[in-house]
Amino acid sequence: MSMTTIRISDEFLRAAKAERDLSPHTLDAYRADIEQFEEWSGRLGVTDISAIDRMVLRRYVAYLGERRYSRRTIARKASTLRSMLSWAVTHDYLPANPAEGLAIPKLDKPLPKVLKASDARALCELPPDDDAIGLRDRAILEVLYGSGLRVAELCGLDLDDVDTRRRTIRVLGKGRKERQLPISAPAARAIEAYRGEARRSLLEAGDAREAAALFLGARGGRLGPRGVRAMIEKYMRSEGAKAIGPHALRHSFATHLLDGGADLRAVQELLGHENLATTQIYTHVSTERLRAVYEKSHPRA
Repeated sequence: MSMTTIRISDEFLRAAKAERDLSPHTLDAYRADIEQFEEWSGRLGVTDISAIDRMVLRRYVAYLGERRYSRRTIARKASTLRSMLSWAVTHDYLPANPAEGLAIPKLDKPLPKVLKASDARALCELPPDDDAIGLRDRAILEVLYGSGLRVAELCGLDLDDVDTRRRTIRVLGKGRKERQLPISAPAARAIEAYRGEARRSLLEAGDAREAAALFLGARGGRLGPRGVRAMIEKYMRSEGAKAIGPHALRHSFATHLLDGGADLRAVQELLGHENLATTQIYTHVSTERLRAVYEKSHPRA
């Protein structure tokens, strides 16, 4: 069946949105990657899905390299095309996926940035405890470090998701998979201190449309990931420290658990990782930290 790449990509994106529950950000990235390929391949006269073969894809990867895209970006763009072409095979628009086995630049995999336990504790204690924003920020930092949430998971929390008496929190993770997590005693105390008068004062600043949201912005709406990142950067700058993102607290949560002897599969469950291999990066971080301590401390190192 002859089909233009534009029509195939439109159908693929609609199916991805409906069937895979992808975030708007991911869908926008998919769309941008595909449109870039369509523009490039159109200049070659390749407008039909059946005309895309391994040689065309190799030339496209080479073109991206010439444009000085990073290896990670090239890998992502190739992965997007592979997914679209795989979908086309499944729906009988192609007999086989020409992107299978396509050679792309190997990615460097730097170890995640991890705070020392003392630095993570100090960061959680930086926000003031005598105003609404400070109390909110303390609660956010304690939950990020104490439970290892992704920033999107944290921003999606509602009041009903938190039980400070039982010290548990209900999280909706990737793929809309729900998991129940413990929260630390400091996090429970910080949430209790925030969600009373402090939270009400923030809610009153808005129009109460986000009355269910746990963490609110200064204007009374649900706090978003960008606001959380800006907040963390503000406190890090106030200490003259290098800025970190919210994910560094998640990395620190996992690494400090493993440092303390936690089971890898338990950490996998807490983080909400689909595959154990994703969690294993933290064993490398933990090993590197132990090696550094050994080389610094042992007289024969």
